Formats: sequence, structure tokens, C-alpha cells
Amino acid sequence: MAGIRTDFESPFQLKFSFESVIQELEQAAETKNEGKAAFKRQLLERVLAFPELRDGISDTAIFEQQAPLIAELLADYFPSSLTYNEIKAIALPYNSLIFNRTERFKSILKEAGQEFEFSIRDFDNRQLYVMSCCIILNKIYGTRLDFGKPIFYDIPTAEGIVKHYRILYNADFLDIVPTDKAVPLSGEDINQLMDNYEDLSLWEEKFPLESYILKGFSIITLFDATIENAVSIFKGKLLDFESDAFQQSLSSIFSSIFRISDLRIGYVMFCHEGMEFNELTMVQRKYSIILPGKIGPQEDYLLLEQYWNMVSGRQYLAISNVGEFVLKNPQHSIEKHILDRKFGSFILAPVIKNGIILGVLEVTSPQVRLLNSINARKLEVVMPYLSDKLEKISIEMESNIQALIQQKYTALHPSVRWKFRQAIKHELNEMPGEGQAADQEIIFDNVIPFYGQVDVKGSSQSRNLSVKKDLELQINSALSLINNIRKDDRTKQLSYFYKELQGLMIKVKTLFQADTEQQINEYLDGDIRPWLLGTHGGNDFGAIENYEEALDKEKGSFHTYRRKFDQTISLINGYLAQTLDDAQSNAQTIFPHYFERFKSDGIEYNLYIGQSIAPNIKFNSTMLSDLRIWQLRTMCKLVHMHHSKLVELPYPLEVSSLILVYSTPISIRFRLDEKRFDVDGTYNARFEMIKKRIDKANIKNTSERIAQPEKITIVYTSAAEEREYRKYIGILQQERKLSLILESFELEELQDISGLRALRVGVVF
Repeated sequence: MAGIRTDFESPFQLKFSFESVIQELEQAAETKNEGKAAFKRQLLERVLAFPELRDGISDTAIFEQQAPLIAELLADYFPSSLTYNEIKAIALPYNSLIFNRTERFKSILKEAGQEFEFSIRDFDNRQLYVMSCCIILNKIYGTRLDFGKPIFYDIPTAEGIVKHYRILYNADFLDIVPTDKAVPLSGEDINQLMDNYEDLSLWEEKFPLESYILKGFSIITLFDATIENAVSIFKGKLLDFESDAFQQSLSSIFSSIFRISDLRIGYVMFCHEGMEFNELTMVQRKYSIILPGKIGPQEDYLLLEQYWNMVSGRQYLAISNVGEFVLKNPQHSIEKHILDRKFGSFILAPVIKNGIILGVLEVTSPQVRLLNSINARKLEVVMPYLSDKLEKISIEMESNIQALIQQKYTALHPSVRWKFRQAIKHELNEMPGEGQAADQEIIFDNVIPFYGQVDVKGSSQSRNLSVKKDLELQINSALSLINNIRKDDRTKQLSYFYKELQGLMIKVKTLFQADTEQQINEYLDGDIRPWLLGTHGGNDFGAIENYEEALDKEKGSFHTYRRKFDQTISLINGYLAQTLDDAQSNAQTIFPHYFERFKSDGIEYNLYIGQSIAPNIKFNSTMLSDLRIWQLRTMCKLVHMHHSKLVELPYPLEVSSLILVYSTPISIRFRLDEKRFDVDGTYNARFEMIKKRIDKANIKNTSERIAQPEKITIVYTSAAEEREYRKYIGILQQERKLSLILESFELEELQDISGLRALRVGVVF
């Protein structure tokens, strides 16, 4: 005979007893309802004939022998009308001995097969031992230890689908009795146990094996929590998303949700700017079971586009009969791949967050009709978690793309970012094992260049003048200091310093050259200043301190005029750049173009327009004309802006404006070493040569610069360009933006460049 035992080491001796139910039966037998009392007395006589039902069952054979009697005894707790609905039985906590099962319980176990053994999921012996001890603490010592967590049985069906049942114990019929092995516990012992959950040896010391009797029974009830539990498992597995282990776990999870065996699950991820699929969309399909591996670039794009269109605008695409679907849609190139995989039915569920499709979940079955538009709704329990995960991955992927673009190509103008994204996509999509992908060349062919410049007139002379004023002030201050010190200390050193400083003053006023500032600063800082700092004369200390303070570049008086000049240039560059940036941002609506701007003493900019910049938009000559007249209008704005700010500037510096017209298409290439675009090839370099040499050019046979304040100079090479720009100028003259006086002249011969002509016109304020 088999004795009752636990499935693990335990502080309990187990005794199944129905004493509490028998006591209720005794009370019912004394009721005044004679008919009911007679039945209860008859049942009581049969029960009392087996004292072990009250004293405690220690032999498992008794359950089999007395099963009908036990069922009658517990009839009030197991109504026959619910036996096919409730999953219910008698058991002791955490023990696999379960009897008096309802018919539904029996049916579930029959499907599981004879080899199935009860096992609580994710519970080891240590957990079970400690939880048993906690039951004793709460029952005997009055603690309120909350040790409960959801516990489950995982029971397979006849089809092999694992279903998950949550276990609930009703312990109202249990009693705990200490034996002579029980160790009395103090409050300090209990506190120590509460702080040492992991220390199994401590728990075994305080609660020795079989030191308490667990007498009575509990009613165990199972609730089918398959879907909820599958979702919980799915959420946990999402932590290992994009791993083979995650992919392998999907079939069992979704088989539990759909209650369909032989399901195959795949998924596809999209990462793209905007909300629509295009050539720049990155597609991760490693774990797709619908899409094939990569084929030819054009065929592959068409295939992916069809796949996208199948799910776009839908909550779910459920195809219950693949054969019928293929017959109705023979034009789909994806159909062959579906047939090759012998799918009978499938569901494509777009994963959407904030209106953007981040991916597609694929659920497939080899059998027709098993997957359909009705059971597709079961996916609603997992889609929110999947969309959150894919959104996070999409954000991370986009960050990686932008980081790589910044690392390889620096900050980019929006009009050409697509080209760099395309290059990064190609690199990231290289198959593993093929070696490191070569850097993709970024080239735009057949683009028309624009060049413009707003230059601060006479900036070099103004800067030199500010430097001279500051140096004169500093030299005079040094001379004054030395002169005062010489009155008390007439040394040869002081006389030498005095003569040197006088010589520097003459040089500043009469022979100021490019290196004069550096020479004077080196002498003042290397000779005069150290000597002054080493002088400790009491009368001169305050004057020397003032000299030191005046040297501060941020606040000192020896840098006053240089600060005013720098501030003026900074202000001019600031409002000119802001005006130009705002204007070119609006000009992108004419046709997307690449734009770059530089600051120096004024601003200059390059602009490139052509079909290769925006392949998906048709480029025509009208757009080129619109952009040219935009450039002329913008130059007027820049000159107007400066004129309005002139009275506010620390220095009243003028600006001159220059436009270069160049109608010959060129190519530009991104130079990885310099992280910038440059003209591509020797032939195209002519544009750069002209740009650099017209800046200081004169009118032919004169000493007059072609660029003058408050006027716009337009340099060109052909009669056609002249006619075109005369038309544009005429439009702006009618709008009273440009003067009616229009000059035309030839430029002087420049190095390797001849035949350039120009138009010059004043801006009307």
C-alpha cells in the first residue's frame, strides 16, 4: 500500500481528513426535516464505518476504495449540475495527489494522456518548502506573510496544444498541528526568517522535516487562463526579441491563444521616414515565413511593395483559403511564394503605432479555414505589446542610422539626406559573412550650380583700423607707466623700453602690415608685461593693476575697438544668415535643392538644383527660372536687411552683393575625408575657379571693383544668360525693388579666365 507523501521535502506530515465535513453532516442529521435528516443519518452511518475518513487517511488505496462514499460526502461542494463545467477536485497544497475530480477535470486529464504528471510551473523544492513554512507562520504565529503568486499547471491537449490553468486552493478545511519535532519560534526568529528568504538551511532549522501535521483537505479549482498566460509569456519573451529563441517560442504561444496546433509564426519589421513604403524603407525580414529571401533589386522592391499594400489600411488581412485567394489574385508576385510553402490559411496583422506601420505579424496554418477573419481578433491581446516593442526598435534603428550618417557624412541638408540614407541602408543590409561593405559614393550628376555672396565692404581696412587704435592705446599706457617709474628708478632698462615703445608707436601709425599686430603683442607680452609685474613700487602698484585689467579680451579697454569690429561682423553675419536661411527654406517648394552656406566677413552660399537631387519629382526649366528670380529677390532682401540695421551697428560697415550665373551642368561628390560636397572632376572645377577669382575683380581697364555697396552685381558668360537676367531685373524694376539704372561691363582678365561680363544694378530702399 502506498502511503501519502509530498512531492518534495516538507515540514508537513500529510493526513487527508474530512472531519469538518463530517461534523456538518452530524449537525444536518439532527435537523427537524425528517426526510432530509434520515438521508443524512444513513450517509453518516456509512461514513463512520470508516474512522480514517475522520482521523486521517494515510493509505492512498483508501481513496480508490471509498471514492463513491467520499463523493457523496462532498456532494454539497461538488454539485452534479456543474461537474461538466467546473475544473475542480480535492487535494492538499502543492501535492500531486488529486482525487474526486469533476467530469471536466477528468476529460482534461484524459486528453493529456497517461504519461502526463502534475507539476506546478516554475516551482522548485526550495520555494515549496519556504511557502509551506509561511503557511505555518500565518496559521500558528498569526503573521501576515503574503507569499502568494499565481501558480499554474501546463496541461497539453490531445492535439499537443499546451493550455495553462491557474490553480486556486480553498484552505478552509485545513488544520495545522505541531508535533514534538516542532521548534518554538520567538519574535526574533520570525524576523530573521523574514529577512532570509533565500537561506533554505535556516528554514529547515526552524521548521524540521515533518514537524507539523497538515490535516484536512483543500478544494482545488483550475481556471483556464491560457490566453492571459500566453500573453504574459509573450511579454516576457519580447525581451529577447530578434533572437532565434524568441522565434522558436512563438509557435507554442500562438497555438495556445488560437487553440490550433501546427501554427507557424513569423514577423517583418519596417523602419522608414514618413508613413508610406518607399525605396528608403528598411525591411527586416529574417524571420518572415511569407516573404522569400532577396531576389533582384527591382523584383524585390515590387514584392515588398505588394506585401505592404496587402496590409496597408487594414486591421488584419485574414485569408481562410489560400488556393482561392491565389486564383482570384493571379497578378500578385507573392502568390507563388505562398503556394510553395503549402499554406492553407494565414493572417497578416500590421503592427501599427501612431498611424505608422512598424511591421507585420504573420500567422500561418497548413489547413484551410482554420485561420479566418473571426479568430484573427484573438491577436488583439498581443498587438499592443508588439507595437510598443517595434516602436522602440524602430526608434533605436533610426537613431543608429542618424548616428552613422553623422559619423560618416556629418550634418546633412534635408534635400540630400535620402541619398545618404540609401547608402546606409545598402551597408546595413549586406549579408553577414560577405565582409565589410565599401563606403558608397554620394554623387549628384547634372546639377546647375548657383553662387551668391554678400561681402562686408572694406572689412580688412576696418579691422586693421580697430587693431591700430587698440595697440596705440596699449602702447601709450605702457609708455605712461614706464615714464612714471623712471622718475624714481632711472635705469638703462627703462630707457631702452621707452625707446622701443616709441619705435613701435611709429610703426603702428605709419608702417602697419599683416604681421605688425603679432610683433607688437609678442614684445608687449614677452618683455614689457613681465617686467611690470615684477615691479613692486608702492606708488605704481595700482596703475600696473589697471594695465593688467585692460588686457582682458572680453572686457579690457585694450581690446575695445577689436571687440566692436568683431561684434559688427557677428551681427551682420547673424541677420544675413537668418534671412537667407528662411528664404531658401521657402525656396525648397520650387524644387528640392542642396544648399550650403558659409560665414566669413559676410556670407556666401552654394546651391545645386537638378533631377538627381529629387529623382521622384519632374524637373524642368521653369523651376530653374523660378529659382534664379528667387535668388535675385533674396539678394534684394539681404541688402534691404543690412540697410535697415546699419544705424544700429557699432561700425557702419557697408556690404556688396554678387551673383555668379553658371548654366553648364556639373557633378558634385561628397568627400568623405572632408565631410563636405565638392565639384567632381577637373572639367567641373571651372565653376570653383570663377567663384574664387571674381570676388576682388575690377571692371576692365579700370581700378573699380565690380561689386559695390547697395548694388547687386551679376556675373555671366553668355549672351543668353544676359538676356535672361535682363528680363528678371526688369520684373524687379517694375516692382520698384531695383533701380532703373542698369550698368553693363566686361571684367578684367583673370588668371586662366577671360570673357566674363557683368550687369550691375542698385537696390531701391
